[in-house]
Parts: sequence; C-alpha cells; structure tokens
Amino acid sequence: MAGRFAPKPTRTTTRGGHLPLPTAEDAPLDLGLTLGPLRRGPADPAFRVTPDGSVWRASRTPDGPGTIRIRIDEGKPGAEAWGPGRDWLLDGLPGLLGAEDDPTAFVPRHGLLLATLRRRKGLRLTRTGLVLESLIPSILEQKVTTHEAYGSWRTLVRKYGEPAPGPAPEGMYVMPDARTWTQIPSWEWHRANVDGKRSATIVRAARVAARLEEAARMDPSAARRRLELVPGIGPWTSAETVQRSNGAPDEVTTGDLHLPGIVGWALAGDRTADDEAMLELLAPYAGQRHRAARLILLSGRVPPRRAPRRAPGDITRL
Repeated sequence: MAGRFAPKPTRTTTRGGHLPLPTAEDAPLDLGLTLGPLRRGPADPAFRVTPDGSVWRASRTPDGPGTIRIRIDEGKPGAEAWGPGRDWLLDGLPGLLGAEDDPTAFVPRHGLLLATLRRRKGLRLTRTGLVLESLIPSILEQKVTTHEAYGSWRTLVRKYGEPAPGPAPEGMYVMPDARTWTQIPSWEWHRANVDGKRSATIVRAARVAARLEEAARMDPSAARRRLELVPGIGPWTSAETVQRSNGAPDEVTTGDLHLPGIVGWALAGDRTADDEAMLELLAPYAGQRHRAARLILLSGRVPPRRAPRRAPGDITRL
C-alpha cells in the first residue's frame, strides 16, 4: 500500500540487530521530518544526527535502556540497536518510522497545504510507544521558552540519566527511570531552571509511570484523558505527548501561545486567531488536524513579528 511499509522480515542477527524496512518508491521516507519532533533542541543528549545522515536515539524501554541507529541505505531505512532494550526498539521501529500512519488520508483543501505536502512527501507521523520520554520534556516546556526547557532537559538527563549503550556518539544519555525522577532533590530542580510547579508535576507523573505508559496502547482520546488525570497535566501537555507516543494524526495542540495565530495567519490571514478560531479553520481536516498543523508549521508561513522575542527566564539566579 502506498505510503506504508511492507511487513518486517525475520530478524537474522541477535547482536546489535539489523532490520531493513522498505518504503514506498513514490514517497521516500524523510528521517528528519519524521523523527524531528522527538528532538528536544540541537544538543538533546538522547537524540543525535551524525554527518553520515544517521539518526541515533537513546531510550528507556520497558526492557531497559537501549540505543538505536537509523539510516537510509539506497532509499530504504535500516537500523541497528544495542543494550537491554534493543529488541524492543527494533520491534517498534516500523511504528517509529510511520508504518502505522496513512498520509493518503489527508486531503489538502488549501493551496498552502497542497504546496507544502508536495514539498514534504516524506513526512510520516512517528509513534514511539513510550509515554514518559515525551511527557516529561513536554511538562518542562509548560509556560517557558523552548530554549529554557531544552536547557533543563539537557541538565537533568546528563546528571541523572546513564550513558547510552553501544557505540553511541559521545555525550548521548538515556533519560532517568521513573524512580530516579521522583528522587531528584528540590535544589537540583532549581539548578536546572525548573520551578516547583513543573517539577511537582513531573514527580506526580513518575509515581504513576506504569499506568501512564499504558496510554501508548490506547485510543489517543482515551490516552489524553488518562494523562490529564495527573494534576498539572492539561490539554496542551497531553496533546504534545500523545502526538509522539501514539502517532495521533488528529490530536491538535490547544492552549499554545503561538500556534493559533500561525494557523489563523496561514489559512485565513488572521494573526489574532484563538483556539476556537483555529479549531474552526482545521475542522475540514477532521481526523488529520495534527498533520494539517504540522504542514502549516513546515510551510514557514508565519505572521510578521511585532514585538521582541520573549527573554528566557533563569530561576537559578534566585
């Protein structure tokens, strides 16, 4: 089927692992577009792109820490993995590369989206199958600049995580396990520029990590309801998480400072659009609203800036 991967072959190696996955010839996979949302800043210790074009990810799987290297050889993706979590990572590779996504379900109804779709044919919506690794960075991004949140993520993962298994590039780490997140002292959160509200939300989530990880196997709407049972996790955070963990094509982010204005400007020339207006503009794409928003962001059409960029905060000086 166009836009989908063929069934994975039987694994023939046990050490390191190797699993080639062919893609549709008319729409080759773009690793950068597909896996880009999993990268938390250019210096993310759990994500690396090497000069040969390979994408490296360090993840904490249900089987333990693991590292996976994904590359494109002769137009086809393949992967190697190391560590206790290697088999889990290789088994989940098709979902990670968008095998469960159906880009043909999206019908552009606006010239901008049609043009962007033609230029970004290799976009697939990733599905990691892991909740906490997307939830915690999303909590860190609540009500702060991405620059601040990325810095906090780097600091905490490097200090409390563990080196990525295998021949991973230097400086790569696997994020801490749930128990470790709950044991980070208050002063270390402060040093990482994380206020008490966000750190408390992360601790609450980590304490029920097993229940939250179950959400990766749920319908996206049910998954969001499960996440939002944790105080401090609202619609913005649950959407940002489920988009990645569940590969949800319709879970559009609401409550964002910039997204409604960007969507409003791109589709209707309205930079003052709020969530209600954004959802109305995206209504024709029901079932694919998240993909529509991704394409709008990839189009590069954003309203002209009227004020200076918000200055990053730094609570470490307090």
